[in-house]
Amino acid sequence: MFENLTEALSRAFRKLTGKGVLSEKNIEEGLREVRQALLSADVNFRVVKDFVESVKQKALGQEVIKSVRPEQQIVKVVFDEMVKLMGPEYQGLSLKSDGVSVIMMVGLQGSGKTTTCAKLANYLRKKNRRVLLVAADIRRPAAIEQLEILGRENNFTVYSDRANPAEKICADALSFATKNGFDTAILDTAGRLHIDDEMMAEVERVSAVVKPDEILFVTDAMTGQDAVNSAKAFNERLSLTGVILTKMDGDARGGAAMSVKAVTGKPIKFIGTGEQVDKFEEFHPDRIASRILGMGDVVSLVERAQLEVSEEEARKMQEKLLKEEFTFEDFLKQLGHLKKMGGLKETLSLLPGIGQQLSDVPIDEKDLLHIEAMIYSMTEEERTQPELVINSVSRRLRIAKGSGVSLKEVNDLCKQFESMRKVIRQFKRMGFFGKVKMALGLGKGMLQEEAGSEPAPVSVAVARDESKMLRLRKREERKKKKKLLKKQKRRQK
Repeated sequence: MFENLTEALSRAFRKLTGKGVLSEKNIEEGLREVRQALLSADVNFRVVKDFVESVKQKALGQEVIKSVRPEQQIVKVVFDEMVKLMGPEYQGLSLKSDGVSVIMMVGLQGSGKTTTCAKLANYLRKKNRRVLLVAADIRRPAAIEQLEILGRENNFTVYSDRANPAEKICADALSFATKNGFDTAILDTAGRLHIDDEMMAEVERVSAVVKPDEILFVTDAMTGQDAVNSAKAFNERLSLTGVILTKMDGDARGGAAMSVKAVTGKPIKFIGTGEQVDKFEEFHPDRIASRILGMGDVVSLVERAQLEVSEEEARKMQEKLLKEEFTFEDFLKQLGHLKKMGGLKETLSLLPGIGQQLSDVPIDEKDLLHIEAMIYSMTEEERTQPELVINSVSRRLRIAKGSGVSLKEVNDLCKQFESMRKVIRQFKRMGFFGKVKMALGLGKGMLQEEAGSEPAPVSVAVARDESKMLRLRKREERKKKKKLLKKQKRRQK
């Protein structure tokens, strides 16, 4: 996601590296690269022009902070302007507390609208809402069947009617929802390969009949400015309340994400990041800006972890780590959580400073499948007592044959497992787990920022701990150097 834009902006900021202070000349040089990066990412040219001018004015007006390098100052200004451009804040759905809330989904064919209906239903179900999916796309062949299949696969109720016009289907669906205790109805309306009057007239009639609480335009992020122009055309006829960008996992440019709000005035509310129904995220402008600038997104990472790992599971795992009882069985569970969170590369990309470095690194998710196969080939006793495998060549050979891998791969797994346990012991001596426990809110409460009550992300705990360790290490190094110098002076005398 945003790989091309992230790399291009990084090159632009590197132009400022080594400059003493920010001046109009070096700001111009850096922003020339930023302008080119945004245009290459298919950001609307008027948006680029206004954005670059705003960054320039803010950067020139910045007070020079002696302890902060010029490129860091310009990154901060760009970050703030990106958040302002795309947000500035996340805007959720306006849903009723009583009665049936109606969400009308509109968009062109091929944008992933029907699949997005199921994703939104899954998202709302996690928010404890009872959702009814309504198959109101009577134009596209097999559109109704597709929604019904998604409903069966994910245990959603789907209302369909192949005999009536769309507005009648939606009106009847709302009566059905009221009678059967549903509090939310998601309408999958008709699309076309391009905007035409017949389609627009139909969705306008549906809107007039059901009076939706939300009208969300669903569009393919990879179409760039075409997505923005389509959103603008729909908004002129329907008065959209928000936009959902699909296929963001394949969008390396990011032009649509940065242009939609500025061109249409309507916020992006959600993004689709994969084919499965759980590949669906809230659109937080500050987090997206952080990802674009290669600074990671720790808050989203923690939220994903909290969805997949219960508080009780986390507490049990912490106790095991403290007692140094981590086993292959536990390792297998962690791999399962990692897969549900989006896989290794996607998860690591959310860590500050790592995502950008991974852009050209080939990470094969199949390696995780090989590790799973090796652990599944172990007996229950071997999974809970790793030493049995680590200390026995014959067992490792049997596991290699059972999982279809080489003996070397099993040996590597054992070495990696041992290395991991050594790291765990080091963390234990550092008091690391207590601080992470506080950061995750599993103990007395969340770590609090000094200036307010917002919970600090895990990285705060880790960063503080690493900072302390770094200071202690430097202090020790200075002491050693002093002792060494004293010895050398004595010898010279």
